Amino acid sequence: METISKNQGFLHGRAGGAPSLSHANHGIDYYIFPLEVERLSGSLDILNVVLSEELLADCPVQPGEDYLVTGEVRSFNNRSGVGSRLVITFFARSISPAQGDHDNRLELRGALCKAPVLRRTPLGREICDLLLAVNRPYGRSDYLPCIAWGSLARACGELDVGAKVHITGRLQSRTYRKLTEDREEERTAYEISVVSLEQAE
Repeated sequence: METISKNQGFLHGRAGGAPSLSHANHGIDYYIFPLEVERLSGSLDILNVVLSEELLADCPVQPGEDYLVTGEVRSFNNRSGVGSRLVITFFARSISPAQGDHDNRLELRGALCKAPVLRRTPLGREICDLLLAVNRPYGRSDYLPCIAWGSLARACGELDVGAKVHITGRLQSRTYRKLTEDREEERTAYEISVVSLEQAE
């Protein structure tokens, strides 16, 4: 059975810090660093890029320098009880030095695994929250929070659980304040801002 899943992204941004060891898997060390991608508005999305020791050896990442990273959006459940439960990163397949304008493009195909939530912001703008499941080739899935606005949000709100969709968009970061038992904390959420959405067969 042919899968409709697709997960492909292109980020061009500036390294906001030096890579640090993230984890090891099958004997390979993986590193993580923040990539600052400028929006047209001038604000920054600060995105966590994970890359293998082999990629890092071929292209040493220097803070303050620009890089083009191709890869895919990944998710995993954080069971530590600290921070967000769903952790979103960008897994690098390639990385190279870059110049010019920053870029942030994603193409995803998958299925909705929760009912869309259509709501309004305090200023009255329509917004729709989606959770997209995108299968990996070897049996696991990434669960990716997506957000749509305006007329696109209304259309997304009519989709059913299990609907297969093709999304283009961008990976963005958003800070918010979370009230815990004893204090208020600033946290960062990551989501895909939907530019276009089509139902797939």
